Amino acid sequence: MGAPETLEGISFELPGHQAGKVRDAWELPDQRRLLVTSDRLSAFDRIIGLVPNKGQVLNQLAAWWFNLTSDIVPNHVIEVPDPNALIAIDATPLPVEVIVRARLTGSTDTAVLPRYKAGERTLYGYQLPDGIPDHGPLPEPLITPTTKAQKGGHDTPTTIDEVAASGVVEPGLWTEIQKVALELFARGTEVAAGAGFVLADTKYEFGLAPDGSLLLIDEMHTPDSSRYWAADSLEDRLDRGLGPESFDKEPVRLALADVGFRGDGPVPALPDEVWAAASDRYVELFERLTGTAFIPGERPAEQRIRTNLAGVLDAQTAP
Repeated sequence: MGAPETLEGISFELPGHQAGKVRDAWELPDQRRLLVTSDRLSAFDRIIGLVPNKGQVLNQLAAWWFNLTSDIVPNHVIEVPDPNALIAIDATPLPVEVIVRARLTGSTDTAVLPRYKAGERTLYGYQLPDGIPDHGPLPEPLITPTTKAQKGGHDTPTTIDEVAASGVVEPGLWTEIQKVALELFARGTEVAAGAGFVLADTKYEFGLAPDGSLLLIDEMHTPDSSRYWAADSLEDRLDRGLGPESFDKEPVRLALADVGFRGDGPVPALPDEVWAAASDRYVELFERLTGTAFIPGERPAEQRIRTNLAGVLDAQTAP
């Protein structure tokens, strides 16, 4: 996709720049951070390409979910000054990604479906029964944590007991996080069902605020951090041996897997139709979940972001 349609990235003369796969972050005064969500798409722990409108969908949808779940756990949002930007509390991230799964699905090395099909029945410390069909429901939503990889590496599967025993998260805090994660997933499942979706799984990240309190950070229930399936076609597709109709980045993962790419070596080129279809799915998911029309921000996005953040940037550089 061409540069006028997408935001590959942006730079600011701000301290503490951290470049993630999709988001860039900078330090701001008063224990705050600026996060800008680009249109970059990652899969298999690699940057694969650019999806029009993706960054705006992720930023605005995450903010919507954060607001909708603030009664369950506080989050890092302070304000959303631009469709692609977020001012957040400067939390200290915890070194564990908390993944909640309700379905036997996935295509990556940390997913449960490939390992189950290979004969494993003890996954992430849980004993699963025989006979679960591909993409079928698990006995109950399961927390399957992974340790965060260093840049360029791969996340490592672990178990809830190993997290507690390792001490990377204080045991009492880890117990609270598990409770919160399941409550968040239950809320997400309910809202998704009302919009005609199955929330198959999702990833949460947590951090500690400057005062030491627990915060939900990064993103939540976005099509980058979650698998959303169309509910109305699911059972028919599974009966016919087809995969779910996905409203997330799974189609891009599958398109890559179809050409033999699983994260190593050069990233193969994908047809423009794959990127356009991904953009349409991101937007449709946003509109159905929120019940509001998606209004693309003014282009070029970089100029708009700089204008909307002028006050923040001026305050940063003021003597």
